[in-house]
Amino acid sequence: MEEKKRIHSFTNDVLGDDDAVAIAQRIKNKEISSAEVTEACIRRAEKVNPQLQAITYNNYEKAREEAKKEHTGYFAGIPTFIKDLSNIEGHVTRFGSEAFLNMPPSKKTDPIVKQILSQGFIHLGNSSLPEFGFTCSTEFPHLEDTRNPWNVDYTAGGSSGGAAALVAAGVVPIAHSADGGGSTRIPAACCGLVGLKASRGRVLPSEMFRKQIVEVAIDGVITRSVRDTAHFYAEAEKYYKNPKLKPIGLVERPISKKLRIGFANDSLRGLKGDTATEKVLRKTAELLESLGHEVHEVAIPVEDQFVDDFVYLWEMLAFLTKHLGWTMFGKHYDNKKLTNLLNGLAKKYPKNMWRTPGFIRRLKKSYHDYHQMFENLNVDIMLTPTLAHTTPQIGHLGADLDFEVMFKRMTNWACYTPYANASGGPAISLPMGENEADGMPIGMMFWANHGEDALLLELAYQLEEASPWKKIHA
Repeated sequence: MEEKKRIHSFTNDVLGDDDAVAIAQRIKNKEISSAEVTEACIRRAEKVNPQLQAITYNNYEKAREEAKKEHTGYFAGIPTFIKDLSNIEGHVTRFGSEAFLNMPPSKKTDPIVKQILSQGFIHLGNSSLPEFGFTCSTEFPHLEDTRNPWNVDYTAGGSSGGAAALVAAGVVPIAHSADGGGSTRIPAACCGLVGLKASRGRVLPSEMFRKQIVEVAIDGVITRSVRDTAHFYAEAEKYYKNPKLKPIGLVERPISKKLRIGFANDSLRGLKGDTATEKVLRKTAELLESLGHEVHEVAIPVEDQFVDDFVYLWEMLAFLTKHLGWTMFGKHYDNKKLTNLLNGLAKKYPKNMWRTPGFIRRLKKSYHDYHQMFENLNVDIMLTPTLAHTTPQIGHLGADLDFEVMFKRMTNWACYTPYANASGGPAISLPMGENEADGMPIGMMFWANHGEDALLLELAYQLEEASPWKKIHA
């Protein structure tokens, strides 16, 4: 990899290369102050964002004022970025779309943002995403594309691409994400990070997700360490704990028991991981076996019909966004400025509208099918690649591409992640290797049954300890 194309902000300042847990402890011990941490984050952002284009709005001056105040919560005084998909009172939300260039500031703050900020985080700004998070690369028709700090010629993934780029580049240790088809796990995989899509209902919804017809999307975080993710969810539960889910609690150590783990390289419709990806998959399976787990290859027992059903849902959401978006966003929403992807999806839905009751019924049933999958395979954990091939360069999923070309490329790449969204199961992407040809990170995805988020975190701790992630600045 050309070093000049690798961009990061790690330096010998008060942040160093500490994760959020370490920084929080140092603030608590009064070794450093929140004001110093905030200033360091701002300097880092100013250094790398001109190349990364990961920030849609900076809140630096207000953040500086906030940093002078007393904060409560485990992560008190640590700056973070909120994905530009969630509303914050007094700030403009643009949802990654040029249809919102003239939007007024939001009048209220989304519940998920309140749940995040309750932990003591300081809002440093908003991170980029592609239009409405509908695609898996943070690229735009007329704006600057968000780039991967490991190599700026490559995509940071999406839709939480800005969050992943900022965390990987060392600007902040943790950032808000959201996942409706892989949008936390995909950019985590592209940028060498930890990305957990939690069990459905684990955290409070944003306004965008509150009235989902099928509950596929859920907010979360992207981090550089397992313990940052674990502490985030432990603290989130202090603000809101879903009574229908097994609590996560604070997961602090690797798993100590033997697990039954099934792994698969094949996805649906004949899609599978490419050579470099399969190599990391099998290496990960060997590592798990060396750690004492029972590991064997399995076939994913999901019918091909699922692919069509998820696409139909996608089309319906695009259709509603295009034609009825004004009812949610108001008169400042300009649907004439939507991208080729959203317009293409919306155009396809009318001819498939008659399928709506069937595909909604089947997608909702996937909750039960997912639960049964673990029973039928007799496994505790499923392992697959996060993505079907290595991270592509900017332009491969460009927003100006013909709809059919882009859609095929997108669905061929992100073919593993959507099932956890439809079924509501937890899944985590971990940076388990790299592409030897270009040095880009490769993520592996671990799936667990509903409510078993803690199990995933325990296993992630074990893997992080046994095979530490490669550092961008090493």
